[in-house]
Amino acid sequence: MANVVEKAKTARRPGGFAATLEHPGWVRVYYLIAILALWEAGARIYNDPLFMSPPSQIVRAMAMILSDAGILRALGQAFVEIVVAFALSTGLGLALGLVIGLNRYAYHLFFKLILVLYGIPKVTIFPLILLAFGIGAGTKIAFGFAHGVFPVLVAVVAGLQDQDESLIRAAAAMGAKRRHYFRWVILPHLAPSLFTGTRLGMAGVLLGVILAELYVSVLGIGYYTTQFSQNFEPAKLFALVGVLAAMSIFLNEALRRIELHYSRWRTGAPRG
Repeated sequence: MANVVEKAKTARRPGGFAATLEHPGWVRVYYLIAILALWEAGARIYNDPLFMSPPSQIVRAMAMILSDAGILRALGQAFVEIVVAFALSTGLGLALGLVIGLNRYAYHLFFKLILVLYGIPKVTIFPLILLAFGIGAGTKIAFGFAHGVFPVLVAVVAGLQDQDESLIRAAAAMGAKRRHYFRWVILPHLAPSLFTGTRLGMAGVLLGVILAELYVSVLGIGYYTTQFSQNFEPAKLFALVGVLAAMSIFLNEALRRIELHYSRWRTGAPRG
Protein backbone atom coordinates (compact mmCIF):
# COMPACT_ATOMS: atom_id res chain seq x y z
CA MET A 1 0.00 0.00 0.00
CA ALA A 2 2.84 2.42 0.88
CA ASN A 3 4.47 1.77 -2.49
CA VAL A 4 1.19 2.49 -4.28
CA VAL A 5 0.76 5.81 -2.44
CA GLU A 6 4.34 6.80 -3.17
CA LYS A 7 3.93 5.97 -6.85
CA ALA A 8 0.73 8.01 -6.98
CA LYS A 9 2.50 11.02 -5.43
CA THR A 10 5.37 10.65 -7.87
CA ALA A 11 2.98 10.45 -10.79
CA ARG A 12 1.26 13.68 -9.75
CA ARG A 13 4.49 15.66 -9.48
CA PRO A 14 5.04 18.11 -12.34
CA GLY A 15 8.14 17.76 -14.44
CA GLY A 16 10.44 20.07 -16.35
CA PHE A 17 10.01 23.83 -15.86
CA ALA A 18 6.92 23.40 -13.66
CA ALA A 19 8.92 21.28 -11.22
CA THR A 20 11.52 24.01 -10.77
CA LEU A 21 8.78 26.44 -9.71
CA GLU A 22 8.39 24.42 -6.51
CA HIS A 23 11.91 25.41 -5.43
CA PRO A 24 12.41 28.98 -4.12
CA GLY A 25 16.00 29.03 -5.38
CA TRP A 26 14.96 28.49 -8.97
CA VAL A 27 12.14 31.03 -8.63
CA ARG A 28 14.68 33.64 -7.50
CA VAL A 29 16.82 32.83 -10.53
CA TYR A 30 13.84 33.27 -12.87
CA TYR A 31 12.96 36.60 -11.22
CA LEU A 32 16.53 37.79 -11.66
CA ILE A 33 16.59 36.76 -15.32
CA ALA A 34 13.28 38.53 -15.94
CA ILE A 35 14.47 41.72 -14.25
CA LEU A 36 17.73 41.71 -16.22
CA ALA A 37 15.86 41.12 -19.47
CA LEU A 38 13.46 44.01 -18.79
CA TRP A 39 16.36 46.21 -17.76
CA GLU A 40 18.26 45.36 -20.95
CA ALA A 41 15.27 46.09 -23.16
CA GLY A 42 14.26 49.25 -21.34
CA ALA A 43 17.79 50.68 -21.27
CA ARG A 44 18.22 50.12 -24.99
CA ILE A 45 14.82 51.40 -26.07
CA TYR A 46 13.69 54.17 -23.74
CA ASN A 47 16.54 55.55 -21.61
CA ASP A 48 19.28 58.08 -22.24
CA PRO A 49 22.65 56.25 -22.46
CA LEU A 50 24.27 59.04 -20.41
CA PHE A 51 22.19 58.04 -17.37
CA MET A 52 21.35 54.35 -17.78
CA SER A 53 23.26 51.38 -19.17
CA PRO A 54 21.97 47.91 -20.07
CA PRO A 55 23.35 44.94 -18.10
CA SER A 56 25.42 43.76 -21.08
CA GLN A 57 27.41 47.02 -21.05
CA ILE A 58 27.73 46.89 -17.26
CA VAL A 59 29.29 43.43 -17.47
CA ARG A 60 31.87 44.70 -19.97
CA ALA A 61 32.53 47.74 -17.78
CA MET A 62 32.98 45.46 -14.75
CA ALA A 63 35.75 43.59 -16.57
CA MET A 64 37.39 46.95 -17.29
CA ILE A 65 37.27 48.27 -13.72
CA LEU A 66 38.48 44.97 -12.28
CA SER A 67 41.58 45.23 -14.47
CA ASP A 68 42.36 48.73 -13.11
CA ALA A 69 45.01 48.53 -10.39
CA GLY A 70 43.79 51.73 -8.72
CA ILE A 71 40.21 50.51 -8.41
CA LEU A 72 41.34 47.12 -7.13
CA ARG A 73 43.47 48.85 -4.52
CA ALA A 74 40.50 51.01 -3.48
CA LEU A 75 38.21 47.96 -3.25
CA GLY A 76 40.76 46.09 -1.14
CA GLN A 77 41.14 49.06 1.17
CA ALA A 78 37.36 49.38 1.54
CA PHE A 79 37.09 45.66 2.32
CA VAL A 80 39.73 45.92 5.06
CA GLU A 81 37.99 48.98 6.54
CA ILE A 82 34.65 47.16 6.58
CA VAL A 83 36.12 44.06 8.25
CA VAL A 84 37.98 46.11 10.89
CA ALA A 85 34.94 48.28 11.64
CA PHE A 86 32.73 45.19 11.88
CA ALA A 87 35.16 43.37 14.20
CA LEU A 88 35.38 46.39 16.49
CA SER A 89 31.62 46.97 16.55
CA THR A 90 30.88 43.29 17.21
CA GLY A 91 33.52 42.92 19.91
CA LEU A 92 32.63 46.08 21.81
CA GLY A 93 28.89 45.62 21.25
CA LEU A 94 29.03 42.07 22.66
CA ALA A 95 31.19 43.08 25.64
CA LEU A 96 29.05 46.08 26.60
CA GLY A 97 25.87 44.12 25.94
CA LEU A 98 26.94 41.37 28.35
CA VAL A 99 27.86 43.89 31.04
CA ILE A 100 24.59 45.82 30.71
CA GLY A 101 22.33 42.82 30.12
CA LEU A 102 23.65 40.75 33.04
CA ASN A 103 23.60 43.60 35.56
CA ARG A 104 20.13 44.89 36.46
CA TYR A 105 21.51 48.18 37.82
CA ALA A 106 23.57 48.83 34.68
CA TYR A 107 20.57 47.93 32.52
CA HIS A 108 18.29 50.51 34.15
CA LEU A 109 21.08 53.08 34.20
CA PHE A 110 22.38 52.85 30.62
CA PHE A 111 19.96 51.06 28.30
CA LYS A 112 17.58 53.96 27.66
CA LEU A 113 20.55 56.21 26.95
CA ILE A 114 21.84 53.65 24.46
CA LEU A 115 18.48 53.60 22.69
CA VAL A 116 18.58 57.39 22.43
CA LEU A 117 22.09 57.27 20.94
CA TYR A 118 20.98 54.49 18.58
CA GLY A 119 18.21 56.72 17.22
CA ILE A 120 20.48 59.69 16.48
CA PRO A 121 21.33 59.96 12.74
CA LYS A 122 25.03 59.16 12.61
CA VAL A 123 25.66 61.63 9.81
CA THR A 124 25.19 64.42 12.36
CA ILE A 125 28.33 63.33 14.23
CA PHE A 126 30.42 62.83 11.10
CA PRO A 127 32.13 66.26 11.41
CA LEU A 128 33.25 65.31 14.93
CA ILE A 129 34.65 62.00 13.68
CA LEU A 130 36.39 63.80 10.84
CA LEU A 131 37.98 66.27 13.27
CA ALA A 132 39.11 63.43 15.52
CA PHE A 133 40.55 61.07 12.90
CA GLY A 134 41.26 63.28 9.88
CA ILE A 135 40.97 62.31 6.23
CA GLY A 136 41.94 58.67 6.05
CA ALA A 137 41.04 55.12 6.97
CA GLY A 138 40.46 56.02 10.62
CA THR A 139 37.46 58.19 9.81
CA LYS A 140 35.87 55.52 7.62
CA ILE A 141 36.43 52.80 10.22
CA ALA A 142 35.08 55.01 13.01
CA PHE A 143 32.00 55.98 11.00
CA GLY A 144 31.32 52.36 10.12
CA PHE A 145 31.80 51.42 13.77
CA ALA A 146 29.28 54.10 14.83
CA HIS A 147 26.70 52.52 12.52
CA GLY A 148 27.43 48.91 13.50
CA VAL A 149 27.96 48.83 17.25
CA PHE A 150 24.44 49.79 18.35
CA PRO A 151 22.52 46.98 16.58
CA VAL A 152 24.84 44.41 18.16
CA LEU A 153 24.65 46.03 21.59
CA VAL A 154 20.86 46.33 21.61
CA ALA A 155 20.37 42.78 20.29
CA VAL A 156 22.66 41.30 22.98
CA VAL A 157 20.92 43.17 25.79
CA ALA A 158 17.49 42.19 24.46
CA GLY A 159 18.56 38.54 24.22
CA LEU A 160 19.85 38.53 27.80
CA GLN A 161 16.65 40.07 29.11
CA ASP A 162 14.67 37.23 27.53
CA GLN A 163 16.39 34.35 29.33
CA ASP A 164 14.37 31.21 29.99
CA GLU A 165 13.86 31.03 33.76
CA SER A 166 13.26 27.28 33.67
CA LEU A 167 16.74 26.70 32.21
CA ILE A 168 18.26 28.93 34.87
CA ARG A 169 16.53 26.99 37.65
CA ALA A 170 17.51 23.67 36.09
CA ALA A 171 21.17 24.70 35.88
CA ALA A 172 21.10 25.88 39.50
CA ALA A 173 19.48 22.61 40.63
CA MET A 174 22.27 20.62 38.97
CA GLY A 175 24.91 22.65 40.77
CA ALA A 176 26.15 24.63 37.78
CA LYS A 177 28.92 27.11 38.48
CA ARG A 178 29.10 30.58 36.96
CA ARG A 179 31.23 29.46 34.00
CA HIS A 180 28.89 26.51 33.31
CA TYR A 181 25.87 28.77 33.49
CA PHE A 182 27.48 31.23 31.08
CA ARG A 183 28.67 28.51 28.65
CA TRP A 184 25.64 26.23 28.57
CA VAL A 185 22.70 28.55 29.33
CA ILE A 186 23.47 32.15 28.43
CA LEU A 187 25.45 31.79 25.21
CA PRO A 188 23.23 29.20 23.47
CA HIS A 189 20.11 31.19 24.33
CA LEU A 190 21.80 34.41 23.21
CA ALA A 191 22.96 33.05 19.84
CA PRO A 192 19.83 33.94 17.77
CA SER A 193 19.73 37.53 19.06
CA LEU A 194 23.48 37.92 18.72
CA PHE A 195 23.57 36.81 15.10
CA THR A 196 20.55 38.96 14.26
CA GLY A 197 22.41 41.90 15.74
CA THR A 198 25.63 41.09 13.89
CA ARG A 199 23.83 40.91 10.53
CA LEU A 200 22.16 44.25 11.19
CA GLY A 201 25.51 45.56 12.36
CA MET A 202 27.16 44.39 9.15
CA ALA A 203 24.59 46.30 7.11
CA GLY A 204 25.24 49.39 9.23
CA VAL A 205 29.01 49.07 8.90
CA LEU A 206 28.73 48.79 5.11
CA LEU A 207 26.55 51.89 5.03
CA GLY A 208 28.87 53.87 7.30
CA VAL A 209 32.08 52.99 5.47
CA ILE A 210 30.63 53.66 2.01
CA LEU A 211 29.15 56.99 3.14
CA ALA A 212 32.49 58.02 4.62
CA GLU A 213 34.17 56.97 1.37
CA LEU A 214 31.88 59.34 -0.52
CA TYR A 215 32.63 62.22 1.84
CA VAL A 216 36.38 62.03 2.45
CA SER A 217 37.95 59.51 0.08
CA VAL A 218 40.86 60.87 -1.97
CA LEU A 219 41.72 57.82 -4.05
CA GLY A 220 39.17 55.32 -2.71
CA ILE A 221 35.77 54.08 -3.79
CA GLY A 222 34.22 57.49 -3.20
CA TYR A 223 36.71 59.11 -5.58
CA TYR A 224 35.92 56.68 -8.40
CA THR A 225 32.17 56.93 -7.75
CA THR A 226 32.32 60.71 -8.06
CA GLN A 227 34.53 60.48 -11.13
CA PHE A 228 32.22 58.08 -12.97
CA SER A 229 29.18 60.20 -12.08
CA GLN A 230 30.69 63.49 -13.21
CA ASN A 231 32.04 61.96 -16.43
CA PHE A 232 28.63 60.43 -17.27
CA GLU A 233 29.90 56.86 -17.28
CA PRO A 234 26.88 54.98 -15.90
CA ALA A 235 28.15 51.56 -17.00
CA LYS A 236 31.29 51.90 -14.87
CA LEU A 237 29.28 53.39 -12.01
CA PHE A 238 26.78 50.51 -12.02
CA ALA A 239 29.66 48.02 -12.33
CA LEU A 240 31.36 49.50 -9.27
CA VAL A 241 28.09 49.38 -7.33
CA GLY A 242 27.69 45.76 -8.43
CA VAL A 243 31.13 44.87 -7.07
CA LEU A 244 30.26 46.53 -3.74
CA ALA A 245 26.98 44.59 -3.69
CA ALA A 246 28.87 41.35 -4.32
CA MET A 247 31.19 42.23 -1.42
CA SER A 248 28.15 42.76 0.81
CA ILE A 249 26.61 39.44 -0.27
CA PHE A 250 29.89 37.63 0.44
CA LEU A 251 30.18 39.07 3.96
CA ASN A 252 26.54 38.35 4.79
CA GLU A 253 26.84 34.80 3.48
CA ALA A 254 29.91 34.28 5.67
CA LEU A 255 27.90 35.47 8.67
CA ARG A 256 25.01 33.18 7.72
CA ARG A 257 27.30 30.15 7.59
CA ILE A 258 28.81 30.99 10.97
CA GLU A 259 25.30 31.34 12.37
CA LEU A 260 24.28 27.95 10.96
CA HIS A 261 27.38 26.34 12.46
CA TYR A 262 26.72 27.65 15.95
CA SER A 263 22.96 27.08 15.80
CA ARG A 264 23.02 23.38 14.92
CA TRP A 265 22.10 22.47 18.47
CA ARG A 266 18.65 23.97 17.84
CA THR A 267 17.92 21.39 15.11
CA GLY A 268 19.80 18.51 16.73
CA ALA A 269 22.31 18.28 13.88
CA PRO A 270 25.81 17.02 14.76
CA ARG A 271 28.67 19.51 14.81
CA GLY A 272 31.20 17.29 13.17
